[in-house]
Amino acid sequence: MDEPTNTDLSQAAAAMPRGLFVYMLLYGGMTVLAGVLAFKQVQLPPTDLAVEAGIFAFLALVVISSTVSQLYGQSVANRIVLWGFVPLGISAVLMQLVLALPPSTEMVTFRPDDLAAFEQVHHSTWRVWLAGPAAYLTSLLLNVWIFSKLRGEGEATTLGLMVRGAVASALSQAVDSLIFITLAFYGEFDITNLLIGQVIAKVTLSVVLVPFLIAGGVALAKKLDRAG
Repeated sequence: MDEPTNTDLSQAAAAMPRGLFVYMLLYGGMTVLAGVLAFKQVQLPPTDLAVEAGIFAFLALVVISSTVSQLYGQSVANRIVLWGFVPLGISAVLMQLVLALPPSTEMVTFRPDDLAAFEQVHHSTWRVWLAGPAAYLTSLLLNVWIFSKLRGEGEATTLGLMVRGAVASALSQAVDSLIFITLAFYGEFDITNLLIGQVIAKVTLSVVLVPFLIAGGVALAKKLDRAG
């Protein structure tokens, strides 16, 4: 079989919708950023509900995967979710490499607090490290599946799009919390209150934010495709 030429590859790249290309780039970045942001818990005013900040990047993943499923098909969205493990895995390997390398003399001498904070934040147990990808894969594939199944026949209205996005996100976020908290912390302490609080917070964000973000994401992708 003949190898593809540069012209063939260029034509294939040009055939990709611009919206899909942009969202693929954003998706890879959000998979990495979600793990970094998760080290901080934030309060959701005006309530006392607290949630790890990584949910904001994770909600972006939900919005992107739902948008891709809506415009380019469920199979494309599933592939993006699966390929999201590539930047996630590479960043995890690079982080372990950086942690293993000795710090510079200047940092040890003049910025020991920064060094200690960096290592404290980025060192994590194997349970937490494994829980994240397991929850990510299950919940995002579930989100794409529910979002696609609720579509039914014909093109959805904007209201239908928003409702499907809210339902799929809320259910997948609840599953994400159940998997992550159970795998990461079960047996170390009573996880009941943490689990309930996380589910309520994530479902609330899914209902309040996700429908509008998906509607906006679809509109933006269509605009990018027309511009391309």
